[in-house]
Amino acid sequence: HNPDWIRQYDEEAACLTAVFQPILITIHHIGSTAIPSIKAKPIIDILIVVKTITAVDEYIKPMAAMGYICKGENGIAGRRYFRKGSDVHHTYHIHIYEEGHPEIGRHLNFRDYLRHHPQEAEVYSQLKEALAQQYFSDPQSYTSSKTSFIGNVLKQARLWRAKQAIL
Repeated sequence: HNPDWIRQYDEEAACLTAVFQPILITIHHIGSTAIPSIKAKPIIDILIVVKTITAVDEYIKPMAAMGYICKGENGIAGRRYFRKGSDVHHTYHIHIYEEGHPEIGRHLNFRDYLRHHPQEAEVYSQLKEALAQQYFSDPQSYTSSKTSFIGNVLKQARLWRAKQAIL
């Protein structure tokens, strides 16, 4: 884990906040770089929640000026996904959802659960490292091989989040 990822997130989030300010509700650092002690690829994942998802399409040009490529929904209905960097070396992934989209809670539950459960975070980190070695040149297999673990963590995270709401 690189402590500089927090600074990188903060700087990029400030720029993104300025771009999306008219429709922005909130912005979050998500993904492995947002969880201390987890090994991660040096790609900062950012979650942006907006008032209206279709309004995001009006911001493609300002995002392009910042070096972002719009990938549309990129496999998740109701999302707008932007990537910064070359095809080989991405530096930022931006996931934008309209307020109320279920993926928002999924991302935040996963991040927050692992932040509060360092043992689980360590298991995830070790899994990621083993899979990265096993699937060095096959990123799709690397990602799909994490699916079962992530699904289990998400189940635990939902239960944990529900308990937090009660307390």
